[in-house]
Amino acid sequence: MPQALTALDTHSSQITQRDVIGLVDFSAHSRELRFQLVNVASGDVAAEWLVAHGRGSDRANSGFVSQFSNQPGSNASSRGSFLIANAYVGRHGRSRRLIGLEPQNNLALDRAIVIHGANYVDRDMARQQGRIGRSLGCFTVEMREIEAVLEKLPEGCLLFASK
Repeated sequence: MPQALTALDTHSSQITQRDVIGLVDFSAHSRELRFQLVNVASGDVAAEWLVAHGRGSDRANSGFVSQFSNQPGSNASSRGSFLIANAYVGRHGRSRRLIGLEPQNNLALDRAIVIHGANYVDRDMARQQGRIGRSLGCFTVEMREIEAVLEKLPEGCLLFASK
């Protein structure tokens, strides 16, 4: 949380919605609820979700992130500060674009790294297989949770991912 608050201040000119932050803790296993909605004023966690990481970040399919990349075609997750941008309807249904705000994620928009729902992110799967599926670098949540995520993290918020 301290890193996310620093990022909120660093990118204050671009982050217009400052009451909540999305935090992704990629040090946790993919079966864990590692995507949190945090109330900035109180520091309380208002919601938690499963979130996939990229195939290129976990080549062994262990459920743990072993590396990050900002390179097109890497299929890896990126870390750092992202501006949550506009919602749209694409091949994965309702989604939100992300704009990388730092050198280690500044190609997120070009790479089409977004927040979307997918069937390979599922609590039952996490229990049965011990992990969830992997994305192509996107922040992918359960299909049944995508509407709540998009509603609670509107355009203009900060998404901060770290390990």
